[in-house]
Amino acid sequence: MKTQDFYYDLPEELIAQSPLEDRSGSRLLVLNKKTGETQHRIFKDIIQLLQKGDCLVINNTKVIPARLIGEKIHQHNNCEDGNEHGAKIELLLLKRGENDTWETLVKPGKKARPGTKISFGNGILVGEILDVVEEGNRLVKFTYEGIFEEILDQLGEMPLPPYITQELKDKDRYQTVYAKNEGSAAAPTAGLHFTNELLEQIEAMGVTIANVTLHVGLGTFRPVKVDNVQEHHMHSEFYQVLEEEAAKINEAKKNGGRVICVGTTSCRTIESASDENGVLHAGSGDTSIFIYPGYKFKIMDALITNFHLPESTLMMLVSALAGRDHIMEAYKEAVKERYRFFSFGDAMFIQ
Repeated sequence: MKTQDFYYDLPEELIAQSPLEDRSGSRLLVLNKKTGETQHRIFKDIIQLLQKGDCLVINNTKVIPARLIGEKIHQHNNCEDGNEHGAKIELLLLKRGENDTWETLVKPGKKARPGTKISFGNGILVGEILDVVEEGNRLVKFTYEGIFEEILDQLGEMPLPPYITQELKDKDRYQTVYAKNEGSAAAPTAGLHFTNELLEQIEAMGVTIANVTLHVGLGTFRPVKVDNVQEHHMHSEFYQVLEEEAAKINEAKKNGGRVICVGTTSCRTIESASDENGVLHAGSGDTSIFIYPGYKFKIMDALITNFHLPESTLMMLVSALAGRDHIMEAYKEAVKERYRFFSFGDAMFIQ
């Protein structure tokens, strides 16, 4: 299986640069995973596509303002760097470790050797680079006074994906309405289409809503740089499934309801935490599950998701669910019908 098998042509103007006023007013492409048939709907119509007894699985992670812009602190004993005093350094928080250490992405990396110190907000927050970890990421230890989350709120920016070039006016529009557990470097964007009102209507129909948490790292968006899909290495992300939420999902499954994931992150969480018999187990840990065609889904039946980047691992995941040919045809149709693509774009329901 080749990475280029998952390429499609996307005109740049179809990449959504900003969210719609009305979250649930996006378009919805409905794809029948068995036949490949499609229908064009509005996202609110999801109500007509869900059934009593189904379980909707949402990822309640919250995006933290993970992008920090700082300055390198000059250290006298290091002459060769003498001219780099105050050099701008950008840090992206990817994954929280113990004792105020984070795995981060640092730009420019060459200015970020172990021992380098970076000051943010005139020293309100100071990061010291401890080590280089996988993929050239850096392990950084932070020192500050007060509460880290509050400092981050004050200094950090929302880490929008690189294909979004406009500034986001309202920070909350890059959060789902049910975002609760802080820790993501990117939003689980399929969830952006839901309003509280829509979720209430869905529950009133007899659909169970189960919460899981997966803190989205940027590994999800990392381009596949190998020709052979199987050689791609996924970055690990933290997930958590609580006992009562696992019970809701197992119950629905046992009673013949469908388990419908909102977003590839919810999908990867429950597929990571399920056993071969399709039973979901509560627990937490790191997952680097990589789902591509040939994968047998253990528990998920259907998926609500956005449109993904060509040749991405997410294209491979949806192809595993609906078959590559059906996905490529549906994407071609979405391009022809001028759907909006990526994080702030329209949605797809694969059932």
